[in-house]
Amino acid sequence: MSTLLTLTPSRRPDGVHQLTAVGEIDMSNTDTLARAIETTVGPLVLDLTEVEYLDSAGLSVLFRHVDRLQLIATPLLAPVLEVSGLSDLTTVRGPGDA
Repeated sequence: MSTLLTLTPSRRPDGVHQLTAVGEIDMSNTDTLARAIETTVGPLVLDLTEVEYLDSAGLSVLFRHVDRLQLIATPLLAPVLEVSGLSDLTTVRGPGDA
C-alpha cells in the first residue's frame, strides 16, 4: 500500500518551477516523486515544508536530481538533509527564507 503523498506543481514569481510535497515520502511512493521531478524541465524548487516523513528511498531520489534542485524544509526535516549530506550539495532554505 502506498503512503499518502500529494505533489502540486506551480511556478514561483521568478518563473522557476516549484513542486510542493504534502504527506510522507518513503519507498512506496518514490516513483511518483521521481516522475514528477523528471518531467519538470529546468531548475526546480522542492517545497518539503508539509512533509512529515522522509526515508532513505526518498533521499535517494533527491540525490539523483541534486544538480537542479533547491529545497525548502522545516527545522524538523533540515537535520535529515544535513546528516545525509544533501545540504552540502544543494541549497536548503527554511520556509520563511527569501
